[in-house]
Amino acid sequence: MTASQRVAVLGGGIAGLTAAQELAERGLDVTVYEANDRLGGKARSIPVDGSDGLLGEHGFRFFPAYYTNVVKTMARIPDGTGGSVADHLVSTSETLIASADGDGAVASTESPDTPREWVSAIQPQIAGGEVPRRELAHFVSRLAVLLTSCEDRREQAFEHQSWWEFIDADAMSPAYRKHLAQSTQALVALRPEIGSARTVGTIYLQLLFGQLDPGAPAERVLDGPTSEVWLDHWHDYLDAQGVDVRLDSPVTELHSDGHRVTGAVIDGESVTADHYVAALPVDVLPALLTPALRRAAPSLRGVDRIRTAWMNGVQFYLDRDIPIVNGHAVYADSPWAITSVSQRQFWTDHDLGARSDGDVQGVVSVIASDWDTPGVLYDKPGRECTREEAVAEIWAQLQAHLGADTLPDEARVAHFLDPELAETDDGLRNDAPLVINTVGSLQHRPRPDTDAPNLAVAGDYARVETDLATMEAANEAGRRAANAVLDAAGAAAPRVDVWGLSEPRAFDPLKRQDRMRFKLGLPHPGEVGHDAWAFARTLRP
Repeated sequence: MTASQRVAVLGGGIAGLTAAQELAERGLDVTVYEANDRLGGKARSIPVDGSDGLLGEHGFRFFPAYYTNVVKTMARIPDGTGGSVADHLVSTSETLIASADGDGAVASTESPDTPREWVSAIQPQIAGGEVPRRELAHFVSRLAVLLTSCEDRREQAFEHQSWWEFIDADAMSPAYRKHLAQSTQALVALRPEIGSARTVGTIYLQLLFGQLDPGAPAERVLDGPTSEVWLDHWHDYLDAQGVDVRLDSPVTELHSDGHRVTGAVIDGESVTADHYVAALPVDVLPALLTPALRRAAPSLRGVDRIRTAWMNGVQFYLDRDIPIVNGHAVYADSPWAITSVSQRQFWTDHDLGARSDGDVQGVVSVIASDWDTPGVLYDKPGRECTREEAVAEIWAQLQAHLGADTLPDEARVAHFLDPELAETDDGLRNDAPLVINTVGSLQHRPRPDTDAPNLAVAGDYARVETDLATMEAANEAGRRAANAVLDAAGAAAPRVDVWGLSEPRAFDPLKRQDRMRFKLGLPHPGEVGHDAWAFARTLRP
């Protein structure tokens, strides 16, 4: 391989930028083509009203403990002050589980020290105090089954079962369904009735392990707007590495001879390269898949069957700082599954007042994950609202949980709703939906290396270990796509390190035992007791 081999990275989100960095650092000639006027995809910050002052975002950035790949990438990006952008991650200490009836609870996100704290940490934080103990024990037993199951059982059995079914939500109390089934939608934007038990359960366990691991912060957020403290520095670093970054450059065609990619049309111009990394959104890529390209890369044939959902945010700019909680707030009774972070407490070096003539002193960033359920003001789902109605709904749901005394109307100065939500005659259209892992969808997700020898796929929908549409999955996919390019190019450069999800090794013997049982067609030992429990329920009058 020579250093002159050219790579066209199609898409400048987290996945594409990761691939570009890894390949440029190894001597390849990389060009990134991004459709927007800023790098970062959904993670980018956007000037409010086109000004140089306040910045809005698709939603707040959240870094749980299992985010390894993306944090290691951040640690290699200089921030211009002698440190790295990873230095701009700050730990949270607690999570608020707010209730509309006022009986909320604050749970620690710090690693436990005392036996009492360990017991409290093991119990699911979002369960609140309403779930009966026997049902909570049942939920933990289901998690134990998942944790001690081999990978084959997870992929071939639990992948084809919904989270709702796996945890027996139908057989449980309303409190169980609310706190342990439906509340997961706020975490993964995925309705439990359609979400894969393998995906939801695995990520749930990762979040739990993160809280129990004293070696890493359970949750972190950024100490300023994403573009300012991370993405702009990444752009500068890529420039320094010789990467040609081209903004406002949408990909409209991808050509193939049935064996390999032969070129692309980008912003009306023909582009050729030796290798291509398709780091395009899942709702964009299918339109580019010609019959010839589908023959060249058969693994892409199922991409248009991957489902998406809405997970969009709004920032409320306030005339005062209202911290709410030192971390995330989950609003348990919100029909739109909202979560929030009050950001001023973490943005210690970001002067909101100086950017707003002194008017803004606080910002509450909110994400809504259910746009299909009617709200509390207009009795219609978010997707049927206007932009202003959606903002009013989200504010009303915040106030219903926090109270107007804590969050008064007069505190509002301005707001910024995700611009990807466009108004139509029928309501809203989402131009940047989120990939969701529905039951049985794993088969439709392509691996980063395709059968087309000069095409790799990078995106949060690629089939990687981080099995959820997140920045971590996107970064992992970008790393794996870079390795696919290096392999295809015959590069002598070392391959890119990739970290998968980790679970406590203490459970490995049980997983090995289950692997033998699965090969023999036997159920997991925990399922035997579960089946007896389910049968006993049918005998009740």
